[in-house]
Amino acid sequence: MKNLTRREFMAAASAGLAGAAEPHIDVHQHTHYRGRADDALVAHQRKMGAAKTVLLPAGSKYGLAADCYGNDSVVALARRYPKEFYFFANELPDIAETRPVIEKYLKLGAIGIGEQKFPVECDSKHIHLIAEIAREHGVPVIMHFEHNNYNTGFERFYKVLEKFPTVNFIGHAQTWWGNISRDHDQKVMYPKTKVVPGGITDRLLSDYANIYGDFSAGSGLNSLLRDEDHARGFLARHQDRLLWGSDCVDTDASGEDCYGSRSKAAIRRLAPDAKIVRKILYENARRLLRIS
Repeated sequence: MKNLTRREFMAAASAGLAGAAEPHIDVHQHTHYRGRADDALVAHQRKMGAAKTVLLPAGSKYGLAADCYGNDSVVALARRYPKEFYFFANELPDIAETRPVIEKYLKLGAIGIGEQKFPVECDSKHIHLIAEIAREHGVPVIMHFEHNNYNTGFERFYKVLEKFPTVNFIGHAQTWWGNISRDHDQKVMYPKTKVVPGGITDRLLSDYANIYGDFSAGSGLNSLLRDEDHARGFLARHQDRLLWGSDCVDTDASGEDCYGSRSKAAIRRLAPDAKIVRKILYENARRLLRIS
């Protein structure tokens, strides 16, 4: 496994004692991610510096395409470590069990719904049902947008934001982050070109108060590193609605595969000031998810 790049390491180190002491909330992790044991996950989160972690379960099918475990698994781990882990509820949005399953786990203490990563259109009646449940229970929904695979038709998602203005959504994954650029080719999952201002994602964050962005996974990291000049302005412009997460299968918390450590270093390096860093790493998630 490769280490952090020298630039990323220096950025993290330059935060000094203040950086080491600042609290972090990781909004995106999974149990049994490609077979990772719970104890390895706990150790990873502690080493990475996440004071609080949100566990996102799979539904009753598909395992989020990564062999992740479902609702009972995240509840069990959160019960073992109640000061460190919180959990969302999840289920496929297009089956008869959707509402009763999600509401069961919301009543058990879930603080949100998702991640919704299923083969439906993003503005379909199935996502409307998820939004209705979220509205009734006052919780956010995390959405995995991936062209031709999950929550398709991203260009129409504004209709959902308008139909459910009191429901907070969190955007995540390749199509969400690729569309920070106005010229994005939807078939490209990890674009490396300079960002052309005015992409769909940027406009959604500017125009709608009920959408947030989750920097987890390789897609979130790529959005920061592909055009660092753009990233500086993006972090400043949307500082109140950006969240830090990891979503990595890594166990070491210090290498190339640890998206959480790498994105944290990039945010610290690229954000205009320490206040914005704290918002993205902690304050925004604490407020949105009502984490104490």
